[in-house]
Amino acid sequence: MKEKTSISLSRDVLTRIDRLAGTKYSRSELIERVLRLYLRDKARNELHAHDLERINSAASRLNAEAADALEYQSLERE
Repeated sequence: MKEKTSISLSRDVLTRIDRLAGTKYSRSELIERVLRLYLRDKARNELHAHDLERINSAASRLNAEAADALEYQSLERE
């Protein structure tokens, strides 16, 4: 269900929106499409950031284990 709202935009922004919308979309349709894309990308970026934190955490632990293994192997050769 659509909700009616009112926003204030500068004239130059409205001019650019009208140009982009052309005859295919209304201002509202164009703004909603753009905001949906923005919100989708923002959610995706937040998910990727969370995944990157998990990867980095695992990488730190695995790097420490690898360093321990290499140190142990070098001690065995002495």
